[in-house]
Amino acid sequence: MDTLIILFVLPLLIIFSYLFDAFARKTKFPSVILLMLTGIGVRAITSAYGYDELGFLDNLIPVLGTIGLILIVLEGALELEISKEKSTLILKGFLAALIILILNIVALQLIFTYLFQMERQLATLSAIPLAIISSAVAIPSAASLLKQDREFVVYESTFSDILGIMIFNYALRQFEAQEDLIGATPLVSLFLQILGVIVISIAITYVLYRLIRQIEHHVKFFLILALLILVYAFGKFFHLPALVTIFIFGIFLSNVKNLLPRFLIRYLDQEKTENELREFHILTAESTFIVRTFFFLFFGFSIQLSDFNSIEPVLYGVLIIGIMLLLRYLYFTATTFRVKPSSLVYLSPRGLISILLFIQLKEVSFIDLSISPIDERVLLIVILSSMLVMLMGTLKKSKPMELENEVEEDAPHTLELNTENTATENTTEEPLN
Repeated sequence: MDTLIILFVLPLLIIFSYLFDAFARKTKFPSVILLMLTGIGVRAITSAYGYDELGFLDNLIPVLGTIGLILIVLEGALELEISKEKSTLILKGFLAALIILILNIVALQLIFTYLFQMERQLATLSAIPLAIISSAVAIPSAASLLKQDREFVVYESTFSDILGIMIFNYALRQFEAQEDLIGATPLVSLFLQILGVIVISIAITYVLYRLIRQIEHHVKFFLILALLILVYAFGKFFHLPALVTIFIFGIFLSNVKNLLPRFLIRYLDQEKTENELREFHILTAESTFIVRTFFFLFFGFSIQLSDFNSIEPVLYGVLIIGIMLLLRYLYFTATTFRVKPSSLVYLSPRGLISILLFIQLKEVSFIDLSISPIDERVLLIVILSSMLVMLMGTLKKSKPMELENEVEEDAPHTLELNTENTATENTTEEPLN
């Protein structure tokens, strides 16, 4: 392809993605859908002109997806605020992510095994990606909800990402070793492995934080991102849950004042530290935006409309979405004692991680995806359907931000939890009695 054409196309794609994102903020319509539809449309045009040499996408999409995954988990962790006041909300988010994830995996695995006549290992490995909530889509889409619901979505979707990937890698290792998926020995081994990774992650986090504090060069945040990607690569090579390291690093950076002892905080230049963390957060968000843009564009570009030559993928996708929504509704009904579904029921979109894990399944030697009825077409239907359901749910249930502000003005005791008030961003609030 001519260099001049590329120089025209790449900036235009980024501009369109920015416009899609602005449109999404105004209308609540997920920008990811627009990116994928753009990719599908461009593919249809290029195919009409006979350009179908797209072998490079097979290697490019997984790389972009992996980098996007690291950035999404890091950005999600940077959004989390750890404090005693939020401990209950964090626990609720973790339990919701874990329980709903396991319920979805078990239900889909049973349906794939007994209804679709899929082999058990293939059914389990196909069910896990479909059960994971996409934090990259859920978090921006929750912007119009009340503050507590927004924070719950951040916790739940971030934990769903990390737990889902850990369960997927665990199941992959167990099946590859031809061992039982559930048993005392493998579960204890997994627990000890996670514990070891947490200890190593804390040490790596300390080293990286010291680097941020001591590097005087004007370019240092991309160095930190490069080191994090390298840590993830080593973890993946040794089959370790390296995303835990990314998550712990992000949590630590966003909660330095809450996690460090007071005698250490006194030695920090808090104003400089906060400015650096703000810069790092901005860099992470913008890097995530770029990677996500090209990932979903290329994913849409890899899809051909001619592949949808039957109605079966649509029926399978709708069935999967129906089951997941039902389980999610039952969970929130049982935990909140409310029969009427809340807006949180609808906020369970699928996205980048589901795509990335499906791509990873193609590299697994002991399963045959060519005979599986759950393929990329079904995955696309599930992703689009989950986002449309989320859109309808948020438009119907969400309350405008003005109402939230009124509620917060009428309830002064909640002001200490408000971290988004731009008028007091640079001031120190006194605790309210």
